[in-house]
Amino acid sequence: MSSLTARQRWTGLAVLVLAVTVVALDATVLSLAIPSISETLRPSGTQLLWIGDSYSFVLAGLLVSMGALSDRIGRKKLLLAGSAAFGAASLLAAYAPGPGWLILARALLGVAGATIMPSTLSLIRSLFPDDRERATAIGIWGAAATAGAALGPVVGGVLLEHFWWGSVFLMNIPVLLLLLGLGAWLLPESKDPKPGRWDVLSVVLSMAGVIGVVYATKEAAAHGVTRWDVPVAFVLGAAALTGFVRRQLRLETPLLDVRLFRDRRFTAAVSASLISLVGLSGVIFVVSQYLQLVRGYQPLQAGLAELPAFAGSVVGGLLTARVARRFGARTALTACLLTMGLGVGALGWLEQDTTYLLLAASFLLVGTAEGVVYTLGADLVLRAAPADKAGAASAVSETAYELGTALGIALVGSVVGSVFANGLVVPAGTDPAAAARAGESLGSAVEVAQGLPAEVAQPLLASAKQVFVGGMNGAGLLAAALLVGAAVMAWRLLRGLAGPDGAAGSPAETADAAGAPAQPAGAPTEPAEAPAQAADAPAGAAEKVHA
Repeated sequence: MSSLTARQRWTGLAVLVLAVTVVALDATVLSLAIPSISETLRPSGTQLLWIGDSYSFVLAGLLVSMGALSDRIGRKKLLLAGSAAFGAASLLAAYAPGPGWLILARALLGVAGATIMPSTLSLIRSLFPDDRERATAIGIWGAAATAGAALGPVVGGVLLEHFWWGSVFLMNIPVLLLLLGLGAWLLPESKDPKPGRWDVLSVVLSMAGVIGVVYATKEAAAHGVTRWDVPVAFVLGAAALTGFVRRQLRLETPLLDVRLFRDRRFTAAVSASLISLVGLSGVIFVVSQYLQLVRGYQPLQAGLAELPAFAGSVVGGLLTARVARRFGARTALTACLLTMGLGVGALGWLEQDTTYLLLAASFLLVGTAEGVVYTLGADLVLRAAPADKAGAASAVSETAYELGTALGIALVGSVVGSVFANGLVVPAGTDPAAAARAGESLGSAVEVAQGLPAEVAQPLLASAKQVFVGGMNGAGLLAAALLVGAAVMAWRLLRGLAGPDGAAGSPAETADAAGAPAQPAGAPTEPAEAPAQAADAPAGAAEKVHA
């Protein structure tokens, strides 16, 4: 048991919740500030894209490296250093004199965020050695990450009603100052006692691989795969990741022990988290456009309309420990993936005038199930990893979050974009350049229609909205099929773990689930607290990412 008192443990968790909330909030708070930034700093189209994407690209690329670094130099030390750097980068972003400076500041925020996210989750393992307490703590941690992302557009909208765009960055400063003061006092230090050599080439390969894949998937969603840089970035990223894996298998002290993926608990948890984020991010991406461009909602209205999804994620995260204890990790993970599939599949029947109550119910269903999947996945990832590698294992969970988000947007965006481009009917006599522009996206069609006579604009808009909703229906059914497939995968990979009553499986079953040899018949059984069995004991949640 931890030498810390209960009050110290839970107060320490509050510090970690502050950290993860700030990082998650910063990923979405900028969305409503883009028009103000465009008006003030006058960035080019390319610069505007990098202002939005540089944070997530750098964050995703550095998560694995920073998770391994936290294991080596100390998780508390890196968390506090990252928090200080996050505050400094927030100041630079708030007062950036030009678009180049803002892009740099956003990239530095990504570096700092990558040091914070894996440290928060791995420190929870140090604070809460008890399975039941740790399961509850991870549920609160996951809820905070989701709540931060959900509140980003809402907080940004409120601030922009009264202040200039830089205020969305300045709001970080008082929270980070509180975090630094309390964190230095309350958080325990933990690290790998035998960290080994720091391999620079592994860091480069990891960052190049993740950034390449994330960039390619995001650009494919926005512009399709016809641009030369999309397939090139994907191929180079995949090649770098392949080289990274091969190098880790050769190193005596790897940056990330990829052999963890031999443990079926680890593989199932990471895969389930990634695919659940594909479903959730894809839904939010397409429905955000549906609400604003089809239903006519204002941006802040649309953000509020999506809150049931995020509120559900918070509730799901908080309920994870109880659900896993009651039904077992295998049943809970499988059932929640199926529930997500049901909720996402509802998009297949949405129409232009469908009542918002149906959409809100779908949001709530998807969000609640995703909250359980994400939190339980993070828990299983940490349970499968050795304690001295908690930072690197946490980073894998957070990287799955970033990749899942990017892949969800790319998948849904590609399906909807393809259906839209092939199905849009442009009225005869429309200027060819305007017609080509209208076929790019629903937003482009709305923009083109604003410059056309009413007798041409109205049928163009009617066709654009109808075709977009049809594409959204198809994308919803495809995402639902992916989630059902993920549920089947989780059920098979986690066989032999906790049953409906939450009890661990037999020693042979549990060893098989972890990828280890089963005990021979007649061999002595392991005690109840053996690592293999404890890995999915009644707590049901693992010792998020983010991220």
